Amino acid sequence: MLKVFSHSSLTTEHTFRIYSSGQHGPVLLLLHGGGHSALSWAVFTAVIYSRIHCRVVAMDLRAHGNTKVKNSDDLSAETMAKDIGKVVEALYGENPPPIMMIGHSMGGAIAVHTAAANHVPSLLGLCVIDVVEGTAMDALNSMQNFLRSRPKTFKSVENAIEWSVKSGQIRNIESARVSMAGQVKKCEEPLKSPDVSKSIVEGIIEEEEEEEEEEGESNHKRKKEDDLEVKKESLYTWQVDLSKTEKYWEGWFSGLSSLFLSCPVPKLLLLAGVDRLDKDLTIGQMQGKFQMQVLPQCGHAVHEDAPEKVADALASFMVRHKFTDFKEGYLC
Repeated sequence: MLKVFSHSSLTTEHTFRIYSSGQHGPVLLLLHGGGHSALSWAVFTAVIYSRIHCRVVAMDLRAHGNTKVKNSDDLSAETMAKDIGKVVEALYGENPPPIMMIGHSMGGAIAVHTAAANHVPSLLGLCVIDVVEGTAMDALNSMQNFLRSRPKTFKSVENAIEWSVKSGQIRNIESARVSMAGQVKKCEEPLKSPDVSKSIVEGIIEEEEEEEEEEGESNHKRKKEDDLEVKKESLYTWQVDLSKTEKYWEGWFSGLSSLFLSCPVPKLLLLAGVDRLDKDLTIGQMQGKFQMQVLPQCGHAVHEDAPEKVADALASFMVRHKFTDFKEGYLC
């Protein structure tokens, strides 16, 4: 079970939301992808904790989840990597425990930048989930189109969960129920906001018309107007406007493969498909510079779609490198 607490790790103006579990063993420091939050690791945490002796720390990165920082618009790789180091220092002081850093997508890129800059001196190993420089850089041109294709608003958190599963963004309903709560927020000014989706409002009107066909016209119109106001007030939108982070995308991913290969710790790369490998990593993998595992039938959110497979791969990797041991009674 993840416990929640906030940690003022820099100044009173910088507070990072931390979720933690466990008291013994190496620390698994979990970094989520862009637009997500630490809650995306919830189901995975329960599984990995049942496999090996470990502690888990998952944090909301700056401008994400419930983390509050002074300059939340600065999402450069350098700044975010420094954040990780300062949070570790705030949590553990000058003698941090052994740490295995694990990052998904943007979080994987930030994990590599953090490791390369030696911001976590007690780093044991590095696990990067479904982020590769070549494919990431190629995808940047179409990223804005993808973001525009997403709904701008949802009628409820449940509606957001339903969309995430039906669209294939998250293929595990158990994880989506937790993860999507950290990706959306209530609209602050629903009646004035230009982001309120016209199609959703029209859909609400149509739903009310269908439900109230047999009611009197005056009662129907009055109830429709009242309910529409309620619906407007409870609209949800994305927690993070990813389109505004575009100027940082290249900095997250450019040069990532060489940085990853240069990190002097054991490395694990988990991918949703082998086609994601770029040239540098293909050569590095053939030279045995890191361990790679492909988890088919997963979407981009690999650790959410297949938390047990990701946990098994990570547990085996850590035990093989003698970072920890399997828990008694667990059969790998």
